[in-house]
Amino acid sequence: MKSSNTLKDLGESKLIEIIENLIFEKTNKKLIRDDAFFYSCMNKLSSDKTKEQELIFNSDMLVSTTDVPKEMNYYQIGRKAVLMNVSDIIVKGAKPLGIFISLGLPSDLKKEDFENLIIGIIDYCNKLNIDYIGGDINETKEIIINPSVFGMLEKSKIIKRKGMNMNDILVANGKFGLTGVGFDIILKKKGSIDKFKKYKRSINSVLEPQDLGIEGLILSKKGLATASIDCSDGLSKSLKELILSNPKYGFEIEFKSNLIDSEAFQYSKQFDISLENLIFNGGEEFIHLFLVRPKDYNKAIKLVQAQGGNLFKIGKVISDPNIYFIKDDNKFILDKNGFEHFSNNS
Repeated sequence: MKSSNTLKDLGESKLIEIIENLIFEKTNKKLIRDDAFFYSCMNKLSSDKTKEQELIFNSDMLVSTTDVPKEMNYYQIGRKAVLMNVSDIIVKGAKPLGIFISLGLPSDLKKEDFENLIIGIIDYCNKLNIDYIGGDINETKEIIINPSVFGMLEKSKIIKRKGMNMNDILVANGKFGLTGVGFDIILKKKGSIDKFKKYKRSINSVLEPQDLGIEGLILSKKGLATASIDCSDGLSKSLKELILSNPKYGFEIEFKSNLIDSEAFQYSKQFDISLENLIFNGGEEFIHLFLVRPKDYNKAIKLVQAQGGNLFKIGKVISDPNIYFIKDDNKFILDKNGFEHFSNNS
């Protein structure tokens, strides 16, 4: 009897059937088999018909050779593929509504691993109440997951990169350094990661990033943020991207506890590794940065905290289009680029 342990034993039709069955099992919804995908937006529109609505799209590809450490399991891979796409929607202030996913899969992938990958996708969609609408499957040399996620929001409430002003306060919904530590352990330290138990949060930040914050949704609703960006390519790169969208301005960053996670402090000291590099060039934090007008700062903090969120003041906007950080009363200019594909410096 022929074994059905790998995808090449199953075929595309069977894989689609498995996805359909898993979605129905976990959501009680059936995928529509048709030439295209359909999504009803009527009940998602604002009740105020005078307000212009915009669809917000994002598509970030996950490629196993660059985005998946060998320590990640298949459930975590599926979960991360959704999280990294949804992050760019939420930071704009929009609630993600639907997702469709194209999958490139190697033929020798085991059926059980395929199912765990799909369950990771479905579970995180369910957690955020996102409709998994459908997608495509092709055979590839490695795992490639290409989700496209969308949301909808009143045009005036979208928090774009462009819009920050002089003296706006820079806040983050998390502290930096965990992924810098996590990647250093996973990619550079020899032996089992189990030897680094006291840095468990850092390792988990890479393998299973923490759930996304809702701060963007809160700030958007009340119009309290002038600009925003998802910080998945590293703090340095994200700040430079904000400057590109607001070329008159730069940043002054406070290099202290509001910015830096305690595990990064500890790891830097123990292994004599640059704390600045861990903080500014870690990447894949999925921390959200917002600019808030000084007059709105206290209101924003109280509102976010009242709804279970966090905002940490880490700097301010200045008139010089560079990035500086203040450490021990000394001022330094930042010249690193963060993570960038196709770069030998990444």
